[in-house]
Amino acid sequence: MPVVSEVPAGDDQDVHGRGAAQPGGPSPRDHAFPDPAAPQGHGFPQGAGFPWNPAFPPGPGPGPGYGPGTGPGYAPGPGHGPGFGPGREPGHGPGHGPGQEQGFRYDPAYPAPAHAHASPPEPGPGEPGFHPSAPHDQTPPHEHPQEPMSSPSQPPAAPPPPRRQQSRQKKSAGRDLGAAIGVGVGLGAVVIASLFIWKPAFVAVVVVAVVVGLWELTSRLKERKEIKAPLIPLAVGGAAMVVAGYVRGAEGAWVATALTALAVLVWRMTEPPEGYLKDVTAGVFALFYVPFLATFVTMLLAPDDGPWRVLTFLLLTVVSDTGAYAVGWRFGKNKLAPRISPGKTREGLAGAIAFTMAAGALCMEFLIDDGVWWQGLLLGLAVAASATLGDLGESMIKRDLGIKDMGTLLPGHGGIMDRLDSLLPSAPVVWLLLALFVGTG
Repeated sequence: MPVVSEVPAGDDQDVHGRGAAQPGGPSPRDHAFPDPAAPQGHGFPQGAGFPWNPAFPPGPGPGPGYGPGTGPGYAPGPGHGPGFGPGREPGHGPGHGPGQEQGFRYDPAYPAPAHAHASPPEPGPGEPGFHPSAPHDQTPPHEHPQEPMSSPSQPPAAPPPPRRQQSRQKKSAGRDLGAAIGVGVGLGAVVIASLFIWKPAFVAVVVVAVVVGLWELTSRLKERKEIKAPLIPLAVGGAAMVVAGYVRGAEGAWVATALTALAVLVWRMTEPPEGYLKDVTAGVFALFYVPFLATFVTMLLAPDDGPWRVLTFLLLTVVSDTGAYAVGWRFGKNKLAPRISPGKTREGLAGAIAFTMAAGALCMEFLIDDGVWWQGLLLGLAVAASATLGDLGESMIKRDLGIKDMGTLLPGHGGIMDRLDSLLPSAPVVWLLLALFVGTG
C-alpha cells in the first residue's frame, strides 16, 4: 500500500512531521500547497502514523465519519478542532474516525473534506512533498513502530483473579455436613429413646444394625471380589448371638457364635465346591467382625445400670471420632497412616485421645455407679485407641475392595458399616474395663 514519504524537517516542522507552533498564526510553509480538493486515494492502514503533508489531506481511519476515535491525537497540547485519526499520544481533539493508527497534526488552514474516503496519492519526483531519501513502505525515520492493537470486535481479556481467590482452598469435609448431622441426630434420638424406655427395643435396634451391616459387607465382597459369603446363616445366627448376649451373657454369646460358624460351613456345601474355602473364610470373618463384636453391646445393657454403661460407650466413641475430625481438620499436618487412610493425622489422634479421656473422666464420675474419674481417663485412652484402629481396619477393607463407602443407606455417612467401624471394636474394650472397674452388675 502506498505510504506518504517524509518531508524534511524545517524551521516550522520537527523531525516527526509535526508543525511547530509559530507566533502569529500559520507559517508560509503551512500555506505552500493550498489545494484541499486534491484527489484522494486509499485510506491509511492501521498501524504507525506518518508525517502530515498539508498538500494531501489525510483520509479516515478504518471507520467512517468525523466522530471521536478510540484514542487521542498525535501531538500534545490543547485541542483546536477534530483530529484526523486516533493515536496513542495526547492530541488536539477528538479523532477523525474509529481508526487505530497514530493521528496527525491538524492544520486549521486546511480543514478536512466533508467526506474523505481515500488517502492521497504518493507524490512523485518534482512534486511538493517528495523526498527521495525516504524509502517506500517503511516506517519514517525517528518513528517507533506501532504496537498492534486488538480488534474492537474481540472482547477484552478477563482480568486476573484476585489474590484472595488464588489462595489455598479451604479444607472441606468431603461429605454433605448438613445431611450427616441430621442423620446422626435422628439415629441418636432412636438409640436414646429405645435405650431408656424399653431395653428389648434397644436390642432390636442392635439386631437391625447387625443384619444390615452383614448385608452390606457380603454384598461388597460379592461385587468386588466375587466372594459369596452365605448371608442367610450369617443374618439368622448374628441376630441369635446378639439376643443371647443380652439374655445369657458371655456364655450364651459364645455358644451362639460357635453354632453360627458351623451353620456357615454347612450352608456353603449346598453349592459347587469351587471357591468354597474363600467363601467360608469370608463368612467366618464377617461373623466375628459384625455380630460377635455387637454382642458386647447387649452384654453392657444387661446390668441394672446397663443403659448408662451403653450411653458411656456410645458417648466415648462419638467423642473420639469428633475430636479426631475437629483437631485433624484444623491442625492436622502429619499423616497417621497415609497408605490406609490419608485423611487421618497424628494431630487428629492426639485430639481424639485428649477429648475422649476428658469425656471418660466425666462419665465415670457422674454416669457409672462406683466409678472414679481416673478410671475414666484410662477408659477414654483405650476407647480412643480402639476406635482409631477400628476405623483404620475398615478403611483397609474398603481399600482392598476399591470402594469409598460400604453403602449409601445413610446420607452424609455412607452405609451402616461406615458408622459401626469404630463402635464395634470399642464395645469389647468398654465391656472389659467396666467389668474390671465396677464389675458386671
